[in-house]
Formats: sequence, structure tokens, C-alpha cells
Amino acid sequence: MKLKGQHNFKATPAILWEKLMDPDTLARVTPGVSRLERKGDDQFEAIADVKLGPVKGSFTGELSVLEKKEPESFTLNIQQKSKIGNVSADVHIHLKPLSDEETEMSFDGKAKLSGLLARTGQRVLSGVANTLTKQFFSAMEEEVGNNPT
Repeated sequence: MKLKGQHNFKATPAILWEKLMDPDTLARVTPGVSRLERKGDDQFEAIADVKLGPVKGSFTGELSVLEKKEPESFTLNIQQKSKIGNVSADVHIHLKPLSDEETEMSFDGKAKLSGLLARTGQRVLSGVANTLTKQFFSAMEEEVGNNPT
């Protein structure tokens, strides 16, 4: 499943970077994530409760921050397991300054699903991915003190 999105924030890349590198903030703004626990440098145990269309499950696994180029880009590697299936994803996040006070955040990646998740159907999962993306950007807006645009 392809993951892609972008949003403009009234914040500098440095401010967004700081928020994204903080595990507490990342847990707050990422839909479904209830907890991120540091396991090492840039490695976390992630606990999430996600509802994907008719399918609902609790996921546990690892989240790693890779290929960091502060404050421009990084890659999130996600490995999650649950009773309803597994998710493996690599998502590249890019922060591009548009002006002194505005930054475009974009992401591009792929997720591989197995089990019941994979059988749920691409159309349902694409809709869920779009909803989760909007929730993430809205929560990030709140974190940086902006009103959603």
C-alpha cells in the first residue's frame, strides 16, 4: 500500500524537527499510538490501537528513525504485529522551507500488510490511510500552535 501526503505548517523546519524527534510528541500526534518507549538511540517500542474499516486491533512492535539529515529529512521504519495481521512500513519524511516562517512537510512510503489486514481490501485501507494522515497533520498543527489550514 502506497503512503503519500503533504501539508504546510506555520513553523520552521527546526521547530517541526524538534517536535518529530520527541517521542512524547510523536506518540500524541500519531493516530492510534498510545505509547512510544525508547529502546535505544532512535529505536522505540510502539504500542498502537487502530481501527481499519471493519477491522480493529492492538499492535506492538518497533519504530526506528533512520537516515536522519537534520532538519531536512528522515525515514521511519515501522514493524508492527497483532492478532489481525502484521504491518511493515518505510516512510520517508521531508521538511522543505517555503519561507522564514512556513515549512512543507511531505511523506512518501510503502506499507506491507499481512493476515486479515491484507484481506480487508485496498479501497478500505486507502480511505483509512487518508483519514489517519489528516488526523496526524491536524494534531501536528495543534502541537506547533497553528490553526489547521
